[in-house]
Amino acid sequence: MKIKEIMEISENTKKYLQTLAQKYETACFSEGDPSCVLKKYSRPEEIEVMAFVMALFSFGQRPQFLKKVENIMQLAGESPVQWLKDGHWKKDFPPGTAKYYRFYSYDDVRCVFQVLQSILITGVSFGEYVKFRYFELPENSRSLAATISEIFAGCSMVSHTKQSANKRLHMYFRWMVRRNSPVDAGLWTWFSPADLIIPLDIHVLQQARDLGLVPEKATASAKTALQITSCLKQIWPDDPCKGDFALFGLGVDSAH
Repeated sequence: MKIKEIMEISENTKKYLQTLAQKYETACFSEGDPSCVLKKYSRPEEIEVMAFVMALFSFGQRPQFLKKVENIMQLAGESPVQWLKDGHWKKDFPPGTAKYYRFYSYDDVRCVFQVLQSILITGVSFGEYVKFRYFELPENSRSLAATISEIFAGCSMVSHTKQSANKRLHMYFRWMVRRNSPVDAGLWTWFSPADLIIPLDIHVLQQARDLGLVPEKATASAKTALQITSCLKQIWPDDPCKGDFALFGLGVDSAH
């Protein structure tokens, strides 16, 4: 990214965002938020899998997609990993193009579950497999989003567009990577929080525009997500996604 495309943040804005991040990054943030799934399981391998499922469904109205994922958790029982490994998901999600959630069909969900099953039956966790595939990529082109895109090639529930802001995947990565947080799980210690990209949704985008972090006409794109992340690195160089709590929290409060 060209330096001239990165906005310089004033000291007042920096202090404002720091105050907001401290206000919103609390355990209470997870109440009614998709991140609540991180508290549902104690074993890391279960958290990784169900958090990934939650992230893929996290669009539209919260009550609707939370209900869908809660239904999957009920079907999966105490061990989603075992449910996937043993193939019990196949009877719960029979083949078909009928819609399961919004434009996701049963076949779309089956595609994701089939890939997860193929990984888990090898005896490695989802996180271990992602790590292996990540470090297989050439060093100058490594990215978590590209890794997931390759793993789930052919699955329409996973974005394969480089221009996309890829909000849902970057939210999942925030959950898995950020450490010492009352919200995020911090399971993937092999990846640096400094290299995360902010999950860009409409709330974050609007607040970033209002604060002058991006131009008023900026769209929800990969370029904009990188611009906002670069701005936030002026405040949190080692943990730019801490700013997600500030921008998202302010956006949600402003909408009410």
